[in-house]
Amino acid sequence: MPASPANPSPAERLDRLSPEERSRNMARIRSHNTKPEKIVRQLVTALGLRYRLQRRDLPGKPDLVFGPRRTVIFVHGCFWHQHAHCPAGRIPTGNRPFWETKLARNTQRDAATKLALQRLGWRVLTIWECETKTPGKLQKRLARLLPPLAPD
Repeated sequence: MPASPANPSPAERLDRLSPEERSRNMARIRSHNTKPEKIVRQLVTALGLRYRLQRRDLPGKPDLVFGPRRTVIFVHGCFWHQHAHCPAGRIPTGNRPFWETKLARNTQRDAATKLALQRLGWRVLTIWECETKTPGKLQKRLARLLPPLAPD
């Protein structure tokens, strides 16, 4: 029997928001220029490094692209990309089958994108949203991973 206002599905009963409110909320979730992305860009710029944003000609449109270094950075949200060692990466208990399927697709797509980039000769770095909470530590990691290029 299909769900209706008189007979909501189990997922709809667990959701405190109406379908219209949920749709508005989900539409507000950004994929580019997020706060974690801006923090990483600020730290990379402070290191004196130049980069390009979301190159469409590369698999997965990496968040930051360092062409001469053949290196890309993805800034992943811990929830949406299922950061294994982070409390924010846990799957919600409401409508669990939906979230398990959706988030598993995200992680599979991430793995396929990483492999495609590596096959093209790119080094792939992932910065997790939770890592941007400690900018000093993250900047040291970025400096270690992206050393200055040797002069020609």
